[in-house]
Amino acid sequence: MSSTKVRRALISVSDKLGVSDFARALSDAGVEIYSTGGTRRYLEQAGIPVVDIAAYTGFPEVLEGRVKTLHPKIFGGILFRRDVEEDQETIDEHGILSFEIVAVNLYPFEATVAREDVTRDEAVENIDIGGPSLIRAAAKNHAFVAVATHPEQYSAILEEVQATGAISEELRRRLMVEAFSHTAEYDRAIADYFGQETTSGTLPRTLSLNLKKKAELRHGENPHQSASLYALPNVRRASLVTSRQLNGKELSFNNYLDLDAALSAIRLFEQPGCAVLKHTNPCGAAIGETLADATRRAFEGDPVSAFGSVVGMNRTVDEETAMFLCTPGLFVEAIVAPDYSAAAMGMLTTVPKWKNNVRIMQVGRLDGETGGRQYRHIDGGMLVQDLDDAPDLHATWKTVTQTAPSAELLEELRFAWLTVRMLKSNAISVTRDRMLIGAGAGQMSRVDSVEIALKKAGEKARGAVLASDAFFPFPDSIERAAEAGIAAIVQPGGSVKDADVIAACDERGIAMLFTGRRHFKH
Repeated sequence: MSSTKVRRALISVSDKLGVSDFARALSDAGVEIYSTGGTRRYLEQAGIPVVDIAAYTGFPEVLEGRVKTLHPKIFGGILFRRDVEEDQETIDEHGILSFEIVAVNLYPFEATVAREDVTRDEAVENIDIGGPSLIRAAAKNHAFVAVATHPEQYSAILEEVQATGAISEELRRRLMVEAFSHTAEYDRAIADYFGQETTSGTLPRTLSLNLKKKAELRHGENPHQSASLYALPNVRRASLVTSRQLNGKELSFNNYLDLDAALSAIRLFEQPGCAVLKHTNPCGAAIGETLADATRRAFEGDPVSAFGSVVGMNRTVDEETAMFLCTPGLFVEAIVAPDYSAAAMGMLTTVPKWKNNVRIMQVGRLDGETGGRQYRHIDGGMLVQDLDDAPDLHATWKTVTQTAPSAELLEELRFAWLTVRMLKSNAISVTRDRMLIGAGAGQMSRVDSVEIALKKAGEKARGAVLASDAFFPFPDSIERAAEAGIAAIVQPGGSVKDADVIAACDERGIAMLFTGRRHFKH
């Protein structure tokens, strides 16, 4: 490969960002600009000399713009090989001009179909035909042609054209790879969208993940593992991937996992709430009249485990909340919240000893849509399921014991049910006064999780409530809860031993509710 002098550029873009500056700089460098339709008019209005493609080919745009660039004089000028004599003779014979730069980006198909009110006809009309063909032709002939598919590529092209009048082999190769990736992603988005029409069930027959690298991480879960962060396209709600880091060291692989778990936890709260997590499980959680009150009580649940924790809050962090987080002896690794007041940021980045290291993440509003998919990698494939983030329907809960919970206990049971959704199975939560006081998670036996949660709660368990993410297979957990003074229990029900478990509650005067839905989390 060798560098070829840049004489002409074909520019036809849907995204006009930076294109006028790009075209003007090329024109000033002596490059002729050829363009179509809306792009041509846009450049002309900017005072840039441009040749209409239709004037060059002698064939007008037809079919309401569906056919603009699909012409031998265009593709011949892109695809001809400068080092093949027969190719040179062919373009001379037919009056075909060469193009050394092709700058094309495509109709906004993904943005169009992301709209809730999009029609099928609109989706069809946003399938680009000429654009992908131009990109593929230019990428195929990258020995002589540079192809730009994103505005951020313009500066690298301009730098070389202005310096040498040509484009280096290295840049042309890199642009070629990015171009083929671009068209592959575009075609995949179209196939995925229309594939829904032929899918039986809620999940598609085939699934592709178009992930773009967002960041290189220091290492994976352990120092010997490499790791990166990749972003899914068109994510509509607040996430760690789209968040802003306002302070602290760069995030690690484990930080992302913990912060994501914290974000999932605080989404469940409607009132001001805080969750304190270690290793993706909450050791504390609470709601309150104010965020400061909720945060203080979340840390009181298990202050020993809370040391070095990740904290999630579902309201803007204010000065009072920040003041508590700056309490001497309290140490947190990272914080995630919708936003932070100026006063809160001032305190968090100046007062505590760990001020330079704490990662402060701003995710924006948390009132985005629910639903979507969850992806879990297994060796050789991927498990995909619907997200379990929809609110529970309390109206479907059933009191199955002789004793019914009071109105106050019922509200506490609803809070306990939220906290048990945050924990890994087998999961048990013990709560009191809308505050998590004991958690048992990830044990091989449910009764072991009960023992751990009650031990954490200690004497506070008397008069408290207990939630289990799945049914109790035996009455032994009920017996242990009664010994600790638990007043009411909420669980999904559905065990063959339900009758025995209900009887154990009735013998001890414990109220128990069945939700009819479990929230198992592996």
